[in-house]
Amino acid sequence: METMNYKMFFSLLGGLGLFVYGMKLMGEGLQKAAGEKLKRILEVLTTNRILGILVGTGVTSIIQSSSATTVMVVGFVNAGLMSLSQAAGVIMGANIGTTMTAQLIAFKLTDIAPFILAIGAGMVIFTNKKRTRDIGEIVLGFGVLFVGMSMMEKSMKPLAEMESFKNLILTLGRHPLLGVLVGLGMTATVQSSSATIGILMALAATTPNFGLNVALPVLFGDNIGTCATALLASIGTNKNARRAALIHLTFNVIGTIIFMSILPIVLRVIPMLGGDIQRQIANSHTLFNVTNTILQAPFIPLLVVFVNKLVPGDDRDDNAMALEYLDKRLLETPSVAVGQLVKEVVRMGNIASQNLQAAFNAFIKQDERLVNTVYDREDLVNFLEREITSYMVALSNTALSEQQHEIVTSLFHVVNDIERIGDHAENLAELAEYRMDTKSSFSEQAITELKYMFETTKYAVDTAISALENTDYDAAKSVIEVEKKIDSLEKQLRKDHIERLNRGICNPVSGTVFLDFISNLERIGDHSNNIAQMVLEAE
Repeated sequence: METMNYKMFFSLLGGLGLFVYGMKLMGEGLQKAAGEKLKRILEVLTTNRILGILVGTGVTSIIQSSSATTVMVVGFVNAGLMSLSQAAGVIMGANIGTTMTAQLIAFKLTDIAPFILAIGAGMVIFTNKKRTRDIGEIVLGFGVLFVGMSMMEKSMKPLAEMESFKNLILTLGRHPLLGVLVGLGMTATVQSSSATIGILMALAATTPNFGLNVALPVLFGDNIGTCATALLASIGTNKNARRAALIHLTFNVIGTIIFMSILPIVLRVIPMLGGDIQRQIANSHTLFNVTNTILQAPFIPLLVVFVNKLVPGDDRDDNAMALEYLDKRLLETPSVAVGQLVKEVVRMGNIASQNLQAAFNAFIKQDERLVNTVYDREDLVNFLEREITSYMVALSNTALSEQQHEIVTSLFHVVNDIERIGDHAENLAELAEYRMDTKSSFSEQAITELKYMFETTKYAVDTAISALENTDYDAAKSVIEVEKKIDSLEKQLRKDHIERLNRGICNPVSGTVFLDFISNLERIGDHSNNIAQMVLEAE
């Protein structure tokens, strides 16, 4: 008997592993096939609740996991992509979308699962077309999911003969709240409501006494348990992201309370929809989430008020060393993460540009306070360079399309160029400090020349960042022309200044500072040119 228990347990674990892996394969294949469309769907998201619910349903149907969608939403809120009201709608839709897995299982395709596997494997192995391979992954995942389901069903058949299990079924039937706790614990452990509902359906198919009165409380508990993933994901995020995770929990707890209070009615209604016990469980899962969404969607503003009370306070901290647009949870949707990555790089570029202006003002006004501002801001630029680079490494290892992979590769170079612009701004601040320490004076002509070259260089930096932000090829081309002008300016100003030194108009100390200053500006022009070239290569 004990040997059989071990065999049953290992078979169940193996089946569960295949089931979850099949869902993951399907989700990744669907996401690769619809990556850009997924990005556009999320971009058009508005404060319209119904649209948000539809987006949540669609995205979860694609990635096959409400937990993953909700974790993604937590990331979106943390990155400032989404408001709490928008997040609430998407979370509600995600709960509807996740019921698709249970509906698929209820079709009982386990007998033809090996054939589906063979088709999927053939598409992945024997084709060179990326699109066909992506579709093959979807089919392969579909087959693996049903093979896993078949293994779970077979592993659970001996359970029906065990006296202890029969007693557990009777206990759960008499104490529905205990069923809710069992479902909650199972899903919080496995981190997937689809997986635990798969186990539930496999049990129902192989156990004669496992009726709806036992299954439904466990199913309702599953819906609460799935919130554990988002709650764990919200640790270390901003307050709004934690509120988004709490909206998910509140939504499912309220739904469970409502359905448990009318459980006798639900137990009568579900069999009227027809189907065997597995189909009835799938229908119950769909009915729970659709009804729950219809009932709670009008009260999204109240849900937002409630979670704001639970997590009070404001998020804003302008001086924080933090990424503004990037969040590791966005790696679940690489197409969205790429768009956010561009925004973060542009933000880094704008900070470097501001520092360049501050360094120049410090030099002209001989302002010690501005020099310190440059040093502080340079720390932020260096922090962003490290964090963005680390994020890009992680993003490079996700399911990116060829075009997205090229964008990320280009941005590695852009981030390095922006960091170097920041370094040159710091060099200018050091020259300002040196000028103040040595009390160096400059002729009016020298200052006029520095101002003109600086303005030309600053224009090149800002235009390059703008070209990157808007994928503006004309702006990128103008940067390349301006950079040529900066090169010739540097040569001319160097020549003119050496002549002034020879005539004794400028002193040698000031002369060295002047030449170092224009040399730094010329290097900044080179880095602006590099960024513009990256934009043009994308064309």
